Amino acid sequence: MPEIWDVYDVNRQKTGRTIVREQSWGNEKYHLIVHTGIFNSRGEMLIQKRCHAKRAWPDLWDLSSGGSAMAGEESWQAAERETLEELGLCLNLRDVRPHFTINYERGFDDFYAVTADVEISSLTLQASEVSEARWADLEEIRAMEKDHAFVPYFPGVIELLFQVRDNYDGAICQK
Repeated sequence: MPEIWDVYDVNRQKTGRTIVREQSWGNEKYHLIVHTGIFNSRGEMLIQKRCHAKRAWPDLWDLSSGGSAMAGEESWQAAERETLEELGLCLNLRDVRPHFTINYERGFDDFYAVTADVEISSLTLQASEVSEARWADLEEIRAMEKDHAFVPYFPGVIELLFQVRDNYDGAICQK
């Protein structure tokens, strides 16, 4: 089934239109992407390795979860859904604002930070998306970035996630 996304205007207002993922884009059309960084009490982030068959960034390490918001979803709902699909973890983000948003040429990237001590063995990885998961500290991720083994985010995004992870409470991981 094709992914259908809401179309946003430059001010992040839904236009009432939708677009199919594979459809060509026109000017002044934007969509919403969400990312979640899950941190343990040791300050490490749960990272996932994208599966070999992924069209974008195959076999690279990535943040805990992420993807495009589907038509009708709010940002928090998309972050919950992506985390459940990719890792088998239920998050409650209903009353949680993104820790930060980055505007880019084609849309808006919302980033959430969650604290949860989760055992890797308890995860249910989505085979079509994720091949591995592990905990990594900031220095390990920086080394992966340097070796081109990590998805290339905007400069400073990974560091910012590590810095804001304790900004406010609210995100709950329901194991």
